[in-house]
Amino acid sequence: MKKIKMVPLLIILSLITIAVFTIYNGEIGKSMGKTFIEYIMTMVKILPLTFILIALIEVWVDREKVEKHLGEGGGLVSYLWAILLGGITIGPMIAALPVSSALFRKGARLSVIFTYVGAATVCRIPMTLFEASYLGVKFTIIRYAVSLPLIILTSIIMGRALKGKTYEITE
Repeated sequence: MKKIKMVPLLIILSLITIAVFTIYNGEIGKSMGKTFIEYIMTMVKILPLTFILIALIEVWVDREKVEKHLGEGGGLVSYLWAILLGGITIGPMIAALPVSSALFRKGARLSVIFTYVGAATVCRIPMTLFEASYLGVKFTIIRYAVSLPLIILTSIIMGRALKGKTYEITE
């Protein structure tokens, strides 16, 4: 069975959808097209920096250091490292996925990777500052107090559930 390349397929399906909505209702189609172009341009700006970061992780960060701090011997402190790393991740959440793959190849525990991805979604510093300025510091503290333990707990449960299973992160 032939393997279908997902990215070109999704782009073609997106363009067909935009064309259909443009024929059906020009304003909706134009708005969808504009959003699609903006998203593509954001990805063009962010992904090269992400790939540079991944290359730097691959070259500069020793496997032993990752295993020591984020691997099996890291303990609970490894989750704090993952939250800190997730907090300083820039760009959209999708940029955290290649970084998490690089960390996994370097020996990070799966549960720590899940914590990193969750923290990159919830705890980014620019988002936190924006939230605190509009919704208040009290709200932000409460959200962190609820979100972070749940992220860690869920990550540990998922990591244990997948431990010993045969899974593979493909390139």
